[in-house]
Amino acid sequence: MEIRDILRTDAAVCNLRATSKKQLFQEIAARAAEVYGLEARAVFEALLERERLGGTGMGRGVAAPHARLAGVEAIRGLFMRLEKPIDFDAVDDQPVDLVFTLLAPEDAGADHLRALARVSRALRDPAVCAKLRSCNDASALYAVLTEKIASRAA
Repeated sequence: MEIRDILRTDAAVCNLRATSKKQLFQEIAARAAEVYGLEARAVFEALLERERLGGTGMGRGVAAPHARLAGVEAIRGLFMRLEKPIDFDAVDDQPVDLVFTLLAPEDAGADHLRALARVSRALRDPAVCAKLRSCNDASALYAVLTEKIASRAA
């Protein structure tokens, strides 16, 4: 599975303004509705519910919120680079500015976990994160993400 299989070019956002995790989830939900035709409220609630089970802040300024929900036909991704880092209750207590969201069908099972592992591997790479933080537009974000994943494909 490649990032380009789950992330559309218009699902990457550069310099998103959000001041809290809740506001970020609202922005993610709105973008998921716009790009993938999903119900914004359902996406928002699914992300909040998953976050209540355990934080998705990976550390070093990166988070990977994810959820399974009805109405999603295939695994879908959204990437946001925030204008300013926000508190995300990350494992290292550092604020987050790189957010890759995965939305999966309720019955995705192992595919959802494989996609999450793929995203996690890419975003644990300090060089990738540095490139993402230096991008000036969404198309550059998309290029960095898809280039890195393709080079690590199994």
